[in-house]
Amino acid sequence: MPNQTAQSITITRPDDFHLHVRDGDAMRSVLPLTARQFGRAIIMPNLPIPVTTVALATAYRERILAALPEAVQFEPLMTVYLTDHTSVDEVWKAAGSGYVHAMKLYPSGATTHSAAGVTDLKHCYKVLEAMQENGMPLSLHGEVTDPEVDIFDKEAVFIDRVLLPLRRDFPELRIVFEHLSTKVAVDYVNSADEFIAATITPQHLLFNRNAIFQGGIRPHYYCLPILKTEEDRQALVKAATSQNKRFFAGTDSAPHPKENKEQASGSGGCFTGLHAMELYTTVFEKENALDSLEAFTSFNGADFYKLPRNKTKVILKKEPWEIPATLPLGSSVVVPLAYKEKLDWKLV
Repeated sequence: MPNQTAQSITITRPDDFHLHVRDGDAMRSVLPLTARQFGRAIIMPNLPIPVTTVALATAYRERILAALPEAVQFEPLMTVYLTDHTSVDEVWKAAGSGYVHAMKLYPSGATTHSAAGVTDLKHCYKVLEAMQENGMPLSLHGEVTDPEVDIFDKEAVFIDRVLLPLRRDFPELRIVFEHLSTKVAVDYVNSADEFIAATITPQHLLFNRNAIFQGGIRPHYYCLPILKTEEDRQALVKAATSQNKRFFAGTDSAPHPKENKEQASGSGGCFTGLHAMELYTTVFEKENALDSLEAFTSFNGADFYKLPRNKTKVILKKEPWEIPATLPLGSSVVVPLAYKEKLDWKLV
């Protein structure tokens, strides 16, 4: 149980089970912010040249470790980008590596740098069979890319068209349904067995789709999956603060240069690398559920991924502060989610 008072809460160091840190100068800008909050993170492989092999994951991991400030303890949990051409041998290499912890499924065209993603899951059935055999989790972006499907229905349609047949054919494949955004998806995970879990982001817990349009189009609240209705948000909050061990923290923090968000065809993604834990704590406090925060952020994900729980602690204190308007991102800047708003909690 967390040690908490009216003014502070001490919990086991949390993990982020869905994170984008980019590469190069951008990575060097944002990585220390995540490492300040989290002990480990599942690193997304959708770089401009996607991380499609264990060798590429090894090289990316080395770049991440080299970018960490001295004396900072942070472990990148690597993933390999699943394609139509991923081999069974590559899956076994990943399982034996010791540091690749999931294969990542992006439906082709679903999100940033997903053009190399899977066009038809049937192409991957031999790979999925090997994953089911060796216990390698499948981390998936759960939206269809059919242009005829309404953007607010893509997650629900994915469950019907892709996830239900997938789980019928591979009932013991361990699946992480990333960044849930709908009540339909929450209900599905709640009704499923121990082989499926799900991550939930701060933005989907805090905001509904109205946030994108208040006072005009606000591109820094635009993410994929897009924010949904208030009913959906409430279902996500109930799931996150419940005792169901198959829901856990995955920020999907996605740093984009300010100019790439604020243009005619802006990038999808919210940046929470600075303040994800403070945002999660805000949600749990509003629900009178601070005693559930540690399980959601520090225990459930580690347990599902079969990792030891972190040994160190972090402290969050009641300390009002204002989210900055921008932060450095390589040669540009990034705008944090809910910029210029005030938070009552601060990780120290």
